[in-house]
Amino acid sequence: MTQSYVIIGDGIAGSSAAETLREEAPESSITVITDEGEALYNRILIKEFAKGKLPEAPISIHEEDWYAERDIDLALNTHVTEIDPDANEVHTHAGDVYEFDKLLVATGGTPTQLPVDNSDADGIHHFWTFQDARKIAEHAEEAETGAVVGAGLLGIDLAAICGAQGIDANYFMRGNRWWRYALSEEGAEIIHDGLREKGVTPVFESGVDRFVTDDDGHVTATVTPDGEEHDSDFVGVAIGLDFNTEVLRGTGVELDDGVVVDEYMRTDVDDIYAAGDLTRFYDTILNEHGQNGSWGSAKEQGQVAAKNMVADIDADGTTADEDESEAFRWVSSYSITHFDFPFLSFGHPTLGDDHVERKYSDTEWRRLALKDGKIVGGVLIGDLAPQSAFKKLVREERDVSGQTDVLLEKEVDLDKLDAPAQEQ
Repeated sequence: MTQSYVIIGDGIAGSSAAETLREEAPESSITVITDEGEALYNRILIKEFAKGKLPEAPISIHEEDWYAERDIDLALNTHVTEIDPDANEVHTHAGDVYEFDKLLVATGGTPTQLPVDNSDADGIHHFWTFQDARKIAEHAEEAETGAVVGAGLLGIDLAAICGAQGIDANYFMRGNRWWRYALSEEGAEIIHDGLREKGVTPVFESGVDRFVTDDDGHVTATVTPDGEEHDSDFVGVAIGLDFNTEVLRGTGVELDDGVVVDEYMRTDVDDIYAAGDLTRFYDTILNEHGQNGSWGSAKEQGQVAAKNMVADIDADGTTADEDESEAFRWVSSYSITHFDFPFLSFGHPTLGDDHVERKYSDTEWRRLALKDGKIVGGVLIGDLAPQSAFKKLVREERDVSGQTDVLLEKEVDLDKLDAPAQEQ
């Protein structure tokens, strides 16, 4: 029996799922539907393109021929208007209907817009797609003053673009430091110094009240809640994502700030799966539902979803046994290469009921997040060598209670953790 698989979304989750489906089910019908106008590209590298460090060519990962060579039907510039779970059909704006045995939703998210006056003005940018990066790069080359809003991992990309393009920019943060949920003041100050060296000024305990525009509707200034006006003919905003779940409304799929799935990427509706940024997946390490927007996590979720979409159908079309399914179990990481020193976060650095940290030099720092005595995530600045050891501890869910000194040694020796815990 030839099975039909439909994937909505051609980011790394959707694309990796399509590739895995072709490997696991060589005779199946596979369709990828995306509302973007180009095939898969590297979302990690588009920031380097926007900084003016890379040409467009290395950014693309798959050309349209890649799909044709694998007998995968790619529908670009196609908007899904309805999913009918009873008929197992996907309907598009063009009136096309795609039947499926299994459906994967990998639609990602859309950047959240600031709820202030003139937030949609010309010159205010959100950074998510390749098209966004093109507009940012073009505008940044001619801009002189700038503002960045959003003290997280995407916000700092926009700040780095300002620095690389010679824009005199202010970086507005609501708290007293960058990424305050994952870094202490000591660790964050390393990042602040790096920003200042790039010509970007961190502005703490601040935000945006409104934007000022000229007669042509182009942004000219950013006004803070205390009434201060800062010149800014370039603005970058990164305050989060609104997940693209509209297409699932009315299907019965559980939504909770994203799409709720189990560890197999299954939703609670038969034959519908989800993968990537928009999932609230059951994390088998945390033993609770969580979210992760990293590239590696999305890719792994796509592959796991695809394997289970195939495994969940026996030769006679019935659901397969549970023990044939593959669970998603992943320790993600996210790196920043904007400064003279490296930066890497792993796991869930914003979670935990306890934290341990140490500074080794002006540009070397480490912080680990622990929950119930186990490492669940962390941040490394300057020296990334211990990441493999820490990820191993996360995957193993090893109790490291009372062994802070071992974890914070410059050279991490996991064998020492096997010794009885010493009183700290």
